[in-house]
Amino acid sequence: MTRVRRELLRWSLLAAAAAVLVVFLVAQRQSVEVSYGRSPSTAALPEGSAGELSDASVPSVEEMTALVAADPVVRLPGAVARWDERRVRAAIGDRATRILVAPPGLDEAERRRVRDVESAEIRIVGTEVSGGPYGASPDDLPGWRARFATADVTGPLLTLLATLHDQPVPPDGDDLRWREPTVPELAPVVTALRATGRYVGTGATLPRLPEKAAVAAFPDGAWFVVLPVQPYGEPLPAYGPALHRLAPDQPLVVMYGDWIEYHGPGAASFAEVAAASFYAQFGGRLGRYAYPQQNVLGAYLAQVTDVRYAGLFDRPLPYRPFDPLRVALPALPWIFAGCVAGFVVLSIRTVRGSGRRPADVGPGGTPARLAGLSALAVELSLLTDGRSDPALVRGVGRLRAARDAFDDGLPDRHVRELLADAAAELDDVARDVRMPGYRPDVYLRARLS
Repeated sequence: MTRVRRELLRWSLLAAAAAVLVVFLVAQRQSVEVSYGRSPSTAALPEGSAGELSDASVPSVEEMTALVAADPVVRLPGAVARWDERRVRAAIGDRATRILVAPPGLDEAERRRVRDVESAEIRIVGTEVSGGPYGASPDDLPGWRARFATADVTGPLLTLLATLHDQPVPPDGDDLRWREPTVPELAPVVTALRATGRYVGTGATLPRLPEKAAVAAFPDGAWFVVLPVQPYGEPLPAYGPALHRLAPDQPLVVMYGDWIEYHGPGAASFAEVAAASFYAQFGGRLGRYAYPQQNVLGAYLAQVTDVRYAGLFDRPLPYRPFDPLRVALPALPWIFAGCVAGFVVLSIRTVRGSGRRPADVGPGGTPARLAGLSALAVELSLLTDGRSDPALVRGVGRLRAARDAFDDGLPDRHVRELLADAAAELDDVARDVRMPGYRPDVYLRARLS
């Protein structure tokens, strides 16, 4: 490789390294924003913007105070919370504990009136349990299931009582009781699912499915069974397992009140992830508000879509356009390192080559070096072949240019640079013909000493 080509390659590698570095640094500043439509997981919901406020209301603070003074447990019209009275009564003991139960869907002003009833040690709005400076809510799937499927607040109520009275927190009670659905119960559900893919039970508040959210969550389609809040204390019909046995490969979403569960492909890893993330994020809002089931189901399906985009369970991921930068980005640091390494190697070779040029070392002046290199070129011409001839021709050309520059009286520095280029070409020839004695530094020292 000639000196000019080597220099061109060296600086090209440096320019490529700089370009790769700039691209990599700019890419680090990029951010990706993914939208899942109206999913509450990606957008804040101001109070009253999603149909969560009901028509229920509460009396004045004075009226509620009088009611609490007359009865230890006051249930205002529309209240839905239920609990195990035997266990709660045992936890209260001989204390004069007052419990005020209000309906869900109250606005902030009405909830504030409930909080202002100071004689009520425990206040329950919807299924949100609070008392004093504390609030209590479930933190696992069985607790959420009982709370949102049957409005059962036994666990949070017992936890709050123990906290207020500095007593040990009791262990969680039994999970909901389940039973096999009867043939008359299951038959209309199966018929509706096979005909339309959905079944809405009597008393449910789902006018229609959130179609866009359903398609995003389950592109291959799914069955939906929507039921109202189930009676407290009674075994629930286990539609999920029964329907899954009929169609094992069919994704199935079953909704009891505000509790949603999934059965079908990938359920072992996906169902708990989707339910835990959804109720951990929205359990507080679902407890104190009265969302329509359509909104709750839409938010759950949006959460499923989020989980699917994260690739956390074995279902096909939504389409993602090809991004060349995303694919090439991991390779950019290696390309940068290779360019820098090439630049360093060529720079070292250039420095070494310049360091052994006979024009810069050895005795004698410019005329002597010109004569010595010319004699060397003649001797090498007898040894070259097709592979080394081009370097010899370039060296002879540099010698001719140096002689012309010397004869024309050009600056000595210019002549020495031409001689250095000629020496470098002749050095390549000597190495190609395997004659160490004909390398310019060795030959000139022997000739000029």
